[in-house]
Amino acid sequence: MPTKNPRINITFEETTAYLLANLAKQEHKSVSSLAKELIIEALERREDTALSAIAKIRDIENIKKVRHSDAWRK
Repeated sequence: MPTKNPRINITFEETTAYLLANLAKQEHKSVSSLAKELIIEALERREDTALSAIAKIRDIENIKKVRHSDAWRK
């Protein structure tokens, strides 16, 4: 049965593939499901890093603050 999700082929160096296979075996997962999990985790970390950088730029001392309830008042 075909899947609706797109597929991606990745070629690893032999040592990386070996490490990934061993880790998958230890965690009782398939190599592909572990790879998917690790890629999602890496993407989330990159997103967190980018959002932290934006927050750092926007974090200005002594700036006028607005209470949440006042910001959403009509």
